[in-house]
Amino acid sequence: MGGRIGPLRRAVRIAPQRLAVRCGQSQLTYGQTWERARRLAGALGGLGLGRGDRVAVAGRNCHRYLELYQAVPGAGMVVVPLNHRHTAAELGYALEDSGARVLFAGPEVDYPPDAVEHVVDLDDGYEALLAGAAPAEFPGDLAADAVAGLFYTGGTTGAAKGVILTHRNLIANALHYQAWHAFRPGTRWLIAAPMFHAAGSMAVLATVWHAGCHIILPAFDPGAALDLIEAEKVTATIAVPTMLAALCQEQLARPHEVSSLRLISHGGAPTATATLRRAHAAFPQAELMQIYGATETSPIATVLPREEVLLDTPQARSAGQPAVGVEVAVTDVASGAPLPAGAVGEVAIRGENVMAGYWNKPDATAAALAGGWYRSGDLGYLDEHAYLYLVDRVKDMIITGGENVYSTEVEEVLYRHHAVLEAAVFGVPDDRWGEAVHAVVVSCAPVGEAELLDHCRGLIAGYKVPKRIEFRREPLPKSAAGKVLKRELRAPYWQGRETMLAGA
Repeated sequence: MGGRIGPLRRAVRIAPQRLAVRCGQSQLTYGQTWERARRLAGALGGLGLGRGDRVAVAGRNCHRYLELYQAVPGAGMVVVPLNHRHTAAELGYALEDSGARVLFAGPEVDYPPDAVEHVVDLDDGYEALLAGAAPAEFPGDLAADAVAGLFYTGGTTGAAKGVILTHRNLIANALHYQAWHAFRPGTRWLIAAPMFHAAGSMAVLATVWHAGCHIILPAFDPGAALDLIEAEKVTATIAVPTMLAALCQEQLARPHEVSSLRLISHGGAPTATATLRRAHAAFPQAELMQIYGATETSPIATVLPREEVLLDTPQARSAGQPAVGVEVAVTDVASGAPLPAGAVGEVAIRGENVMAGYWNKPDATAAALAGGWYRSGDLGYLDEHAYLYLVDRVKDMIITGGENVYSTEVEEVLYRHHAVLEAAVFGVPDDRWGEAVHAVVVSCAPVGEAELLDHCRGLIAGYKVPKRIEFRREPLPKSAAGKVLKRELRAPYWQGRETMLAGA
């Protein structure tokens, strides 16, 4: 994101006096942002960091987070955005695994002591660090394949993987986004999703490249988001399905002046058609655009633009067509061979946006990138016009409120309790969250649901904790190889639906 064509470098050259960001009472021009980014690079150099060193950040959205996201990779270092809601154990795993030397942390973050060499708070400590540093020059020779960021997918167990995204990956994603939406100097982009999530950061580079303005919401609240859209004349944003549903409910109940809003893109999980109809009613002048992808694809893989005019067509149930610059195929799960239109298989993705691999996990990298394609773990089919329809998941993952929860991680936590003999975790439909984390447990000693839930809360983030634990006396159903048949456990909850994916 640095180098000779970096978005921030271009923005400061063409529009140094243009407003770059508004965050609460703070507002900064591109000239001021550039100077602060150079000071940040100088401060990190003063702490002994150099090219390739990892810098972690965990905290709520703010203009300082935005600076870190741009300046750290621009200086040749690697930014490591972490979920500020994770427990100390989960953050400790990611900090140790990434080898981060510095952590910028918000006051709400619970991180393990001595996890890194330097901890800087994201408020006064950040400003003091910048005030005491001399500006540094950004290198102009950063390789496109140099690592720009590590984006973690999980928590304390083997399910947690650091997704390696290079400068090439992130720039490709920015270009792909610009092929579908007209970013302009007048773009006023609302960052409402958390910036550690792809939805929170995926439009940053495209907006900056055109010297647009970011409007930052520290933590999502539908009323506060609508207040900002009205007051700041926001033109575009992206939301996960639960956020979109909440925005619709608030706007329909207490209407705001939102005619400036021209684009609402959404992703992170399938969105129910009923929610899209409400979104069109609540924001009639905005284009609705679905984006499907993964952290491993930076994240854009397919796009469904102008959803509001497709609501009564079969395509409304699709995830759209391959994005410009991206190849999407459906392959045989076992062999990886391509399948014809209409056949269900694993969704595979190829393009400049696909990750370089998983940090320190060569076996997982080889499996995920077999044959030069990213194997998504999602099951679906392509129609004759390359519209992608998702039907299920191969990998054991739940998407709840736009957050990925790996079933194996929750199961391992349950197994740490002495009374748990068998455990299976899977997603069930939920009106608010899309999917809810559900656990089925066979116990070997007396234990209640409340006790197991408290046990989980001490080890994993709240959104990963099961919403319900179902107890059974008989052993869980298993295959001939002894693997728990989760599909059999899940099926009754999804009865009457065409897919086993919420919203699809």
